[in-house]
Amino acid sequence: MYPFIHIGHLSIGTFGMLLWFAAVGACWVLYRNFRRFRLDADAISIVAVVAVSGIIGAKLWHVLEHPIVFFHHPVALLFSRAGFAWYGGLLVGIAALLWQGRVYKIRGLRMLDLAAPSAAVGYGLGRLGCLISGDGDYGKPTHLPWGIAFPHGLVPTTGPFGTCAEYGWPSSCRVQPTPVYELIVALFIAWVLWRRSRPGTRRPLGQITGEYLILSGVARFLVEFIRINPHVLWGMTNAQVASLGSIVAGIVFIIWARRRAARLAAQSEPAASETQTQPT
Repeated sequence: MYPFIHIGHLSIGTFGMLLWFAAVGACWVLYRNFRRFRLDADAISIVAVVAVSGIIGAKLWHVLEHPIVFFHHPVALLFSRAGFAWYGGLLVGIAALLWQGRVYKIRGLRMLDLAAPSAAVGYGLGRLGCLISGDGDYGKPTHLPWGIAFPHGLVPTTGPFGTCAEYGWPSSCRVQPTPVYELIVALFIAWVLWRRSRPGTRRPLGQITGEYLILSGVARFLVEFIRINPHVLWGMTNAQVASLGSIVAGIVFIIWARRRAARLAAQSEPAASETQTQPT
């Protein structure tokens, strides 16, 4: 693995490079979505704002997950090149999308629905940064033939203090490449949402967003069973607790979106009937 690329005295973090790649991928998907719905909006500007906001939110969430470390080493934790939590980025990213929806005069719910497939793609491609840098987002030791070792990762698996030693495995062991699993599932989720939101389908505004929250929450909840994150509540990791919140939020979002659509339809029917019965 290659956490950094060294060019003379300059060190470039591969995680940051892959974040840029993820933003480009998400931007392309969002641009294609705007095109197929014939919307005049700047996908590059939107993704740039959401990406920066999401990175800040991801870092802040990570800080809140480790209050003791932050208390003793606040500067080191805030400016570390590692340590980003997806759900912090998701929450702040949603807020940024709602604001961008107002800027481009696209309803906030519609902007969220349009961005759902691109968010899935961006998440999946971003996981490649975790894989290449070896930042600790990998899984537990495994005998599977596609297991990967991270001897030179930001969080190494080998060595006397590596992950393998912590689990009592030989220092040369391999671990589950969970970022690869998450990439595959994220691209599948993006494909499903893209198909379900194509022009001509009648779905309540906000339903695609709710489906994204449910699907991504289920995927993250399941992958945590083979990752190395510590368990904090009822045998679950922080990410699993947040995933359950995402699933519940998605269900509530879909129910609310459908009831809202039904209410608006019921309100429009009397108005249409009155218009038809007006004398000419």
